[in-house]
Amino acid sequence: MTTTTTTPGGGVTPSARRRRPRPSWNRISFMLVFLVLPLAIFVIFVVSPFVQALYYSMTDWTGFSPNMNFVGLTNFVNLFQDTTFLKALRNNALLAVVVPFVTIVLALLIAIVVTVGGPSRGTIRGVRGAGFYRVISFFPYCVPAIVIGLIWAQVYDPAAGLLNGFLTAIGLDGFKNFAWLGVVATAMPASMWVIIWSFVGFYTVLFVAAIKGVPAELLEAARIDGAGRFRTAISVTIPMIRDNVQTAYIYLGIAALDAFVYMQALNPGGGPNNTTLTMSQELFNVAFRKGQFGYATAMGVVLALVTLLFAAIVFTVNRLTGGGDDSRRSSRVAPAAAPAPAAAAPTAAAAPIQKGGI
Repeated sequence: MTTTTTTPGGGVTPSARRRRPRPSWNRISFMLVFLVLPLAIFVIFVVSPFVQALYYSMTDWTGFSPNMNFVGLTNFVNLFQDTTFLKALRNNALLAVVVPFVTIVLALLIAIVVTVGGPSRGTIRGVRGAGFYRVISFFPYCVPAIVIGLIWAQVYDPAAGLLNGFLTAIGLDGFKNFAWLGVVATAMPASMWVIIWSFVGFYTVLFVAAIKGVPAELLEAARIDGAGRFRTAISVTIPMIRDNVQTAYIYLGIAALDAFVYMQALNPGGGPNNTTLTMSQELFNVAFRKGQFGYATAMGVVLALVTLLFAAIVFTVNRLTGGGDDSRRSSRVAPAAAPAPAAAAPTAAAAPIQKGGI
């Protein structure tokens, strides 16, 4: 780029070209440390193992020998003809549907009660002793998963288990020596409850923090408009924390698709008729008990793809139903907040409306 300057005599002469400033060493070092280095670590420790696993899944590697033969897609073809693996895949799909849904519903219920479930008059607040309930609900998350699995395996014990002892003590003699983890009808629900129980406290605390970020004016406006607790939770609170619910659903779904520790502690053999067998359990058995690491790696690749598919489905459903759109969410909540200034003056007239709430 050239510029012109005017001389004292009135002439115009071109000036020297402007040089672009060279990048300073500070900028280069910043990019190396905060961009290139993290990208290199990600490629080495995340992308490279995935690529390596994809290659191993196309071999007949035994895991204990450097020799391996390339077999192409044979492992994947055999995988989807393996009835045991297909059973484990269905079990994982069931876990991914039920466990996140029930956990989030229970966590939302507890979070709403301890934050906005207090008296219907006065300032909006939670029930008395809300902090105590938060601590109690969070406690199971502090216990390691393997310990939780072993404890509940003893609780479900047919002869000396706490659950059967309690049920028989209140007169339900049909549960004497009942094998909760040994019956096809109850093995999977009993195992699901253990996972739900271990996670509900953490997500309760997560939702409590999200609900406390909801503007109090919106809740007050909904209350003045005559909305009860249930209506306020459905129409105001949950839509405002929708992104948190989506994130929780994805994390819970990933945990449910694995669930190796819980299932291995409760039913190492996969339960009656493989009722509680998961893909990660079958992967472990094939790799370390049968010595078929190539075939087991193919299972791992399928598990990774199923996990990515699950996350994509959750994001797609959330997007199609309006999640993540702040302007749309604001428009849904705005009608409830609009009458607040007009209704703020006649507070006496608002009291009968509050009593009619749920």
